[in-house]
Amino acid sequence: AINKPSMLYVPDIEPGLALKALARFADHIALTTDTSREYFSNPSKLSTTGYPVRPGLAEWNREKALKYFDFDPNLLTLTVAGGSKGARSINNALIKILPQLLEKTQIIHLTGHLDWTVIEKQTKNLPTEFIGRYQAFPYLHEMGAALAAADLIISRAGASVLGEYPLFGLPAILVPYPHAWRYQYINASYLADRGAAVILRDEDLEKGLFDQIQNLLTDHHLLAQMSQAMKSLASPGAAQKIADLIYEMAG
Repeated sequence: AINKPSMLYVPDIEPGLALKALARFADHIALTTDTSREYFSNPSKLSTTGYPVRPGLAEWNREKALKYFDFDPNLLTLTVAGGSKGARSINNALIKILPQLLEKTQIIHLTGHLDWTVIEKQTKNLPTEFIGRYQAFPYLHEMGAALAAADLIISRAGASVLGEYPLFGLPAILVPYPHAWRYQYINASYLADRGAAVILRDEDLEKGLFDQIQNLLTDHHLLAQMSQAMKSLASPGAAQKIADLIYEMAG
């Protein structure tokens, strides 16, 4: 049999156990960031490509996205996302401070499917003047719109934060998932160390979320700095680089 070359792509900064095991057999390894190099022993096998993002995301800009949600361009927009299954602790912390936030902010809330019915029930009696300012979805196919409209995002810190947020220069409050703490914390720290995000521990959500949001949304200078820092980490050609490596290996 012909020995076919193999390539491995490592989305998170620290490779998981399966990827570490497979790395020994891969002919080449593509990395999201240079920081991942320290986890591998053979530098000649490594290329840093960045995180590949879906082409459709880049079609969204702020103006188009705000129109999509029928939002006011003069208000700040907060996106809250818990991944496809949602993040109960983030959802619960947000619901408790929702009326205060809606006084000055408009919110896109991606609840995940698991909490959707509960949240729909909890938010159906919002004061009339806030109704247009809060849009909740169990899942949003147009994720690009939710990212492009936002001035700030709150989410977990899975690998996609390393690609999607830089694409939009989107400052973030990252809440690493406690049961995948190390991997998500390392991703979050990479962005926080570069001034693009702040980290909030899951157990501090209830008491710390409102202040953290307020601090960032009222400090326009800091928010602009974070946006710039996040934008500088973008690698829009990542998918093409990975494809080029595959072509090269295929000869």
